[in-house]
Amino acid sequence: MIWIILPAYNEEESLPHLLPELDAACRRAGVEHRLVVINDGSVDGTAAILDGLKATLPLDVVTHQLNRGLGETERDGFEFVAARCHRDDFIVRVEGDRTHPAEYALRLVDKLQEGFDVVITSRFQPGGGQQGVNAYRAFISRCANVFMAVLFRIPGVREYSCGYRGYRAGVIQDAIAIFGNSFIQLRGLGFTSTIEMIIKLHLLGCRFAEIPFVLRYDRKKSPSKMVGSVTTLGYVMMAVLFHWPFGGWRSQYRGLRQLYMRDRAKALEAFSLSAIRRRSVSRISF
Repeated sequence: MIWIILPAYNEEESLPHLLPELDAACRRAGVEHRLVVINDGSVDGTAAILDGLKATLPLDVVTHQLNRGLGETERDGFEFVAARCHRDDFIVRVEGDRTHPAEYALRLVDKLQEGFDVVITSRFQPGGGQQGVNAYRAFISRCANVFMAVLFRIPGVREYSCGYRGYRAGVIQDAIAIFGNSFIQLRGLGFTSTIEMIIKLHLLGCRFAEIPFVLRYDRKKSPSKMVGSVTTLGYVMMAVLFHWPFGGWRSQYRGLRQLYMRDRAKALEAFSLSAIRRRSVSRISF
């Protein structure tokens, strides 16, 4: 079973095309699937379009009455799926603006089936790239990814900022059980949550891989939701929280990776939600 999560804010022009494309790709491959859209307080025709598509697609809709931002939206989407999926299912997260072509969803799952826990679509693998992105934005994106690679050094990862990813459902369920509400802690700081997720999964010892990907920014119809200053602040905060010597993420969860990989049940017990909250600097949220 493949669960496809799509955060959406004012995507009335993209969703009528993207959702049927994803559904068609899964049907051609003969795989069972559900589409899960988190409508983050859209004020255009997104809600009405989703109501209409429910009649023809395997679609669930989670609705925010007010716009809460990407972090809250991702958190609610992953928690919604984690509560309903089986451990051997797959979760694919796709942007709702049609910049992430549907055909990559099944390529992510194929790579996951090779034994990886997280697979990322990467513009920086041979054959990858981007269309419709101006030189300034491309430069900033590249710099951000180099910055993350230097600070966090996740083996197998060159693309940190792209949210088009596939996950084994079991590791998402475990991450939510272990980290609790702090799985996505910096949920009010722009697009920071997308990178925070893979950092937390790296702390669990997850195995990462990438597939080449072409970002189709030329197909984007809605305005960009990224606020560069807020996201940059989020990146700085994340670096501080990870490397902080007095209870930062890296020191706080020291030994978690070895314990989790050796004995999942003991790891879940040892790093229970109550224990995490008692000694965590992650009470801070934004």
